[in-house]
Formats: sequence, C-alpha cells, structure tokens
Amino acid sequence: MAQQLSPEQVVQNNLDFYNKRHIDGFMSFFRDDVTIVNFSDSKIIAKDSKEVRKIYDDMFKISPNLHSTIVKRIVLGNKVIDHESIIGRNGSMEILELVLIYEVADDKIFKITVLRK
Repeated sequence: MAQQLSPEQVVQNNLDFYNKRHIDGFMSFFRDDVTIVNFSDSKIIAKDSKEVRKIYDDMFKISPNLHSTIVKRIVLGNKVIDHESIIGRNGSMEILELVLIYEVADDKIFKITVLRK
C-alpha cells in the first residue's frame, strides 16, 4: 500500500506540475468536487475539477513562461498557505502576487481560497 503524502507534499507536487504546465499531472492532485473560492467576496471561481481543468488548460496554453515561486509557506494541519509570486500568467511578464490557502484530504486538494492584493 502506498504511503500517504503530507498536505505539503500534495501541494508541492501540484505546484511542480503547474510550473511545468503539465495539465494531467496538475489535475491529478484535485478531488472531483474541488472548489476554488475568492477570499474577499466568497465568489466561487470553479466548482469542480472540470471547471478547474478548463481554466488551467487554457492558461497553460497561452502562458509559455508561467512560473510560480513560493515567497513563504505555512503548513497548519491539512492546510497549506502559500504566498506565491507568479510570472508569465496569460503571457504577461508582470509579477502577480497571490496568497493561496489549499485544503487537503486523502492526497487530494479539495478547496483553494485565493487572496489577492
């Protein structure tokens, strides 16, 4: 039986595939019922893995220089909080800073809350 990954390992593996723009590897760390929520207004950005795949597959295709660097990471139980500095998103070379709160269970991300400046 395979050893379970820590929440930090799940998020790091997901990020590694994000930086490679590898959609199948990236998606392999999400539950089917994953939700992505905007912190400031609680608006749902994506409500399942199909919507998440569409958002990121499209972004990966138009973002050849996409790369996220972790500025700071906090792990608290099943939550991983990353302050990320992202470049190359949607073809832009502007630096985008986000804080992402990942919630993990059974080796899968089931919720991401996005905080913007």
